[in-house]
Amino acid sequence: MKQGLIIRRLRGLGALAALVVLLLLSSLAAAIVRLGWTEQTLFAQDMDTSRAVQTANAGIQWGLYQVFKGTWTVCATPTQTIDLRSTTGMMVTVTCSYTDYSEGETSAGVPQSVRLYVLDAIACSTATSCPDNSRAGQPNYVERRMKVQVTN
Repeated sequence: MKQGLIIRRLRGLGALAALVVLLLLSSLAAAIVRLGWTEQTLFAQDMDTSRAVQTANAGIQWGLYQVFKGTWTVCATPTQTIDLRSTTGMMVTVTCSYTDYSEGETSAGVPQSVRLYVLDAIACSTATSCPDNSRAGQPNYVERRMKVQVTN
């Protein structure tokens, strides 16, 4: 009689062990799914960051062209927003400012004028203009800034 009671107790212990193993396996599967989701999210954010950096760089290059070859020789339109959403998914706002300096002389008594341009490009993932303070801090918002100083 004692032997039958021991076997019944062992059967109950087997069901409990199977339940614990299933619980551990389901916890492990949930952790793996969460880790994969986190990796995908971080990868997408890295891609958006790279696009924002490249878009800000494109804005600086565009601004340099406008300063030296185009229409911004006096920064007449100090701020321009360029829509690059079709290629990079980003917008870029380029700002131009300048300061004139006298530096040395070109000939005796004739001061040499030097113009220092400051180009500021802010790229962001928004549908309006950059920077978009209303979306700052949201999960899908990315913003990068580049600033360049050049002289003529």
